[in-house]
Amino acid sequence: MTRVGENETNAAGSIGDQAAEWLLRRETPEWLERDQAALEAWLNESPQHLAAYWRLEAGWGRTERLAALKPGRMQRVQTASRKMSWPGLRFVAAASVVIAVALGGWYGWSTREVEYATTIGQRAKILLADGSRIQLNTNSAISVNFGIWKRTVSLKRGEAFFDVQHDAARPFSVLAAGHRITDLGTKFAVRTSNDRLEVTLVEGRARLETASPLVQHHATDLVPGEVAVATPSTIAVTKQPIPSLANTLAWRQGQLVFNHTTLAEATVEFNRYNQTKLVVAPAIADLTVSGVFDAAALTHSPTWQGSPLSFAWKSKDMTY
Repeated sequence: MTRVGENETNAAGSIGDQAAEWLLRRETPEWLERDQAALEAWLNESPQHLAAYWRLEAGWGRTERLAALKPGRMQRVQTASRKMSWPGLRFVAAASVVIAVALGGWYGWSTREVEYATTIGQRAKILLADGSRIQLNTNSAISVNFGIWKRTVSLKRGEAFFDVQHDAARPFSVLAAGHRITDLGTKFAVRTSNDRLEVTLVEGRARLETASPLVQHHATDLVPGEVAVATPSTIAVTKQPIPSLANTLAWRQGQLVFNHTTLAEATVEFNRYNQTKLVVAPAIADLTVSGVFDAAALTHSPTWQGSPLSFAWKSKDMTY
């Protein structure tokens, strides 16, 4: 499982260039043990380094297997290029793979799964190889599986915001809670809680449909401002005003926004960011709260007294 921090990952293209350089160097006769040690150190610096190198290496592996299956053709190549040694041919083949990957999208060679996760109170920004961006909220986990013909992200738990680079030839889908959200040029948020799925569409269009035989079949197309809530047996879509959407997505800026939210509901949100869980007495659970809170401060100061949690509780007839 990959733990990602607050800062955005390095540009995918730059990492791909570095991976290509390592692969080409590895295929030269001058490759030494110290070079191998340097490569391993670079791979261990970042999971993105490892993923980029794997994808290029997978393409090179296919080239070697094709060569092995066609000895006659390889023999003709060697006859036509008598002065070129086999290591030289390997270098040329590797270079060809790198060029092909660069032209066709280096991220498309492999379907290896890469996982990312945040801990309680942590958020993360992830730049994918195709230019799409993902923001993970507290205690969330995804797996990314990019292939030649499709791009799939599975939301294992928690909440994520997706800013997708649309590519009709390689659809981008998010799998969560037995459903599939397919991008049609989209910015959207997805949140799971047990069997409940919530999809908030900010920009573009997206299709929400059943993806599991355990879930009753249903589907809908979403437009900006719509929020879909799906369970194994139902789906409901509502139109939300822009201020409400902004409040829902305020976690992207590290904030929690409440507007006449019951104390019980607010506590559930607070506890998503707290190691120490808050408990509300039933007698005050229905009181309402309004305010803007720093999610990071909640993580480090999960107490009521003398903390950033000071706010006004409002009921129908009095303020506490």
